[in-house]
Amino acid sequence: MTLEDIKRILEAEVLVGDDLLRKDIKMACGSDLMSDVLSFVKSGSLLLTGLTNPQVVRTAEMAELRAICFVRGKRPDRETIKMAESQNIPLLTTPLPMFESCGRLYQEGLPGCSQYEK
Repeated sequence: MTLEDIKRILEAEVLVGDDLLRKDIKMACGSDLMSDVLSFVKSGSLLLTGLTNPQVVRTAEMAELRAICFVRGKRPDRETIKMAESQNIPLLTTPLPMFESCGRLYQEGLPGCSQYEK
């Protein structure tokens, strides 16, 4: 699934990375605990989260995540956006809540990290 597909499925807006929408996303996870992301999320994942601070981008960089989608219509501040731009990490925002966002992606065939097999 590409980020373009995810944008459509989640009715999302791209905040950073319009030119990266062809990135392939193999799995996703939803979490607001960055310690869980670092412990359980596999590299190459899409992160769905309600947190909008710079730590989210730092975590995505450390965990080698492919993109971040903010749920519930949340929008990051300028510092977070600039950090994502400098790291080439796409940022999206969806008006949907976390549960529905994860459910829509799962229903469309995007597995969670615990299910993904290479």
